[in-house]
Amino acid sequence: MLDARQLDALAAVIEHGSFSGAAKALNLTLAAVSLRIKALEDSMGQRLLVRGKVARATPAGQTLLAHLRQVRLMEADLLGTLDGQQGHGATGKSAQLRSLSVAVNADSLTSWFLPGMAASLRKHHLLLEIVIDDQDHTHDALQSGDVSGCVTTLAEPLRGCVAEPLGTMRYCCMAAPALIAQWKKGASKGALSIHHLLESPAVIFNRKDALQDTFLEQHFELRNASYPRHFVPAVDAFEVALELGMGWGMVPELLLAGRAHRPPLAEVLPGRYVDVALYWQHWAREPVLAQRLTRAVKDAARDRLRQA
Repeated sequence: MLDARQLDALAAVIEHGSFSGAAKALNLTLAAVSLRIKALEDSMGQRLLVRGKVARATPAGQTLLAHLRQVRLMEADLLGTLDGQQGHGATGKSAQLRSLSVAVNADSLTSWFLPGMAASLRKHHLLLEIVIDDQDHTHDALQSGDVSGCVTTLAEPLRGCVAEPLGTMRYCCMAAPALIAQWKKGASKGALSIHHLLESPAVIFNRKDALQDTFLEQHFELRNASYPRHFVPAVDAFEVALELGMGWGMVPELLLAGRAHRPPLAEVLPGRYVDVALYWQHWAREPVLAQRLTRAVKDAARDRLRQA
């Protein structure tokens, strides 16, 4: 039988990244936290934490943390059910706000996830702790037990998880009209070529963002292309960089529709785009609260993403 106090200590150390942070959060001494972790590791017969400047979970620790978070959600469901049986209404304890952690890429978060989820979050009294990462990497947070679901490009379900198709996000290659006009000045018959892109800076969200490389490979069969790059890891700042003519970049079609009152952007090569298929990966055995979240995510995606 797992000891709840020891599990709480493990979760706190992982969440805060240190034993001292966990001690403060749990209102315990540092020694007490250390003893609980040692006792848990002894009972499991293996290391659960990698001690270092920042404490992190071993694979076994990640598995245990994921289990703990599922148990906590199921306990919250049970308490809500029992509270409802006692006759509390929507304004009673059953309306208590409860939290879930999810991993979402920044483009999805801004363009469809939050706009499509806001009403459901209010209806089900849900709080979200959102982890931002590239859509090709969000599943890492699910695999480590940090979140209960993620928006990802990974179609193959992780162990113990389900991958449900959400739809497709289309990305268009965009730049400031003045920059495109500058390129056309030196172009033969005013036609843009791949050389204009390779000689000009690209505006990229971060070093995990491979959309520009995908665009060049998909439309020009260029792999590992070399070109100058700006890294701008914020959605608004990313668009501002394009508006200022700092370079070219891939912008979600969904965000282009809401640019009426912003400086204009134009397609660099009209009709050439990148479609990214997205999936919602989540635990196969979901507590009721997480099931509501999954339904809300699928509804939001169905209403806003391109569907097959």
